[in-house]
Amino acid sequence: MPTKSLKEKLITGERVYGTFFQHGVTPALVDFLPEGALDFVIVSAEHNALDIADFLPLRYALAAKGIACLARTHSRDPDDVSKVCDAFDGVVVPYVEDVEHCKKLAAAAVYRPLKGAALDRVLAGKPWPSEKTAAYIRNERCVQTVFIPMIESVEGVEHLDEICSIPGVHAVFVGPNDMTVNMGIPNEYDHPEFVALLQRVIDTADRHHVAAGCWFGKREQALRTIRQGARLVVYSNDSALLKEALADSFGAIRKG
Repeated sequence: MPTKSLKEKLITGERVYGTFFQHGVTPALVDFLPEGALDFVIVSAEHNALDIADFLPLRYALAAKGIACLARTHSRDPDDVSKVCDAFDGVVVPYVEDVEHCKKLAAAAVYRPLKGAALDRVLAGKPWPSEKTAAYIRNERCVQTVFIPMIESVEGVEHLDEICSIPGVHAVFVGPNDMTVNMGIPNEYDHPEFVALLQRVIDTADRHHVAAGCWFGKREQALRTIRQGARLVVYSNDSALLKEALADSFGAIRKG
């Protein structure tokens, strides 16, 4: 059960490592992943012509190798989040900044299939429909589900204390492109203000025992964020890693 392992690592304070799969959907790709390199993969239909469902065969191949498969959904609708969590090990939701919205997203992931007025009562701190319902959801249906909101705006950072306090938030993940655009410094991933903001995110999440991290495509930037205390390490993606490996190998061979 790879998700249980991932969730346990996040909860117990370990650092976890993963990458994006954005182009490869063939399950055979999993055979070429080095043993022990990845704790998780985030599949994403962003920046391509694929749908999330195209990655399902890959999700089962990853499970056979003990690697959790999370899906990054385009939608920020709770019903869509619930649907994704029924098919994958967890969900990564983009551009989360409103606390009440985040509560609904988290509930859709980790309280499913509870909906409507019954869910609203639980979110308001009132009793579950029954102890059996609570036990079923917590210990069976959603026990392994991982929910990760993406923090991609300054407003999201301002609300981070409250977001990290929401039950079911297992990690927070900064999207550097959206965040730096929001800050007015597009794609300046080494800008002191962005580096300082990442430190704020990491420190805030740590106070709530929530893992935090950021995607990077450059190794030195990923290592810098690890030194800052990031526990959710998301490095590169499938096509970029292939390009990097080919450039290194054939660069060396051509030089003789």
